[in-house]
Amino acid sequence: MNETARKILAPIVFIVGILALWEFAVWYNQLPDFRMASPSDLFPHYAEFADLFIVKSWETLWRTVVGLALAVVVGTLIGMLMGFSRFARDGLYPILVGFNAIPKATVVPIVALMFVGQHDFNTILIAFMISFFPIAVSVSIGLSTLEPEYRDILRSLGASNTTIFWKIALPKTLPEFFGALKVAVTLAFIGTNLMEIVSPHGRGLGDLFDSARISSDYPLMFAVLFAMAALGIVLFYIVVFLERIFAGWAERAPN
Repeated sequence: MNETARKILAPIVFIVGILALWEFAVWYNQLPDFRMASPSDLFPHYAEFADLFIVKSWETLWRTVVGLALAVVVGTLIGMLMGFSRFARDGLYPILVGFNAIPKATVVPIVALMFVGQHDFNTILIAFMISFFPIAVSVSIGLSTLEPEYRDILRSLGASNTTIFWKIALPKTLPEFFGALKVAVTLAFIGTNLMEIVSPHGRGLGDLFDSARISSDYPLMFAVLFAMAALGIVLFYIVVFLERIFAGWAERAPN
């Protein structure tokens, strides 16, 4: 089996296996759907609410992507500042750690009250706030650990700081950056769905989940959770694809 086939087949095998075990566990223990819905309980809801799932999934996805894109831009800029300046790193690190330690579930209602009725802005803001930290830290570490010999050699050859950044610093940071971006993808979805559930003006899959909770439609709640997971997986593999394009050399580098 070649490498490409293995990477495609392995997730499918494990997902199917987990779903089969889940179905068997619910059947064997005779659990009612208000305690644990089985995978077979979810498909009728996908068929019945197909149009609604498409609309809600798109609403969640685009807000998550925008928030993640902002996290990439701001996180990269902060990481570059900390990576090139020890003074900035010593000053900003405690602030970032303290901010990241605050449970974002407690921030969501505050943001919703501060910007009443601005659901799109609020959702994007929470997705950004919860996902930029790992990007900033990874870029900072990648740049701050750059070997000084590289800088000295290039400077002796007349290279500017801009050239050093583009030729050495940026390529070296890309593996750490994409590793952090994979984590940030899942965090951004958490932020988006938190706001969609809590906000009275919520839209997207989080709002659909809350509606199912209010109506005690437990299989629909599980169906929404699976839809959220599917979106996260899709976005994750988009990041993996981009990583192979821009940082594939790191995987091919000899150990």
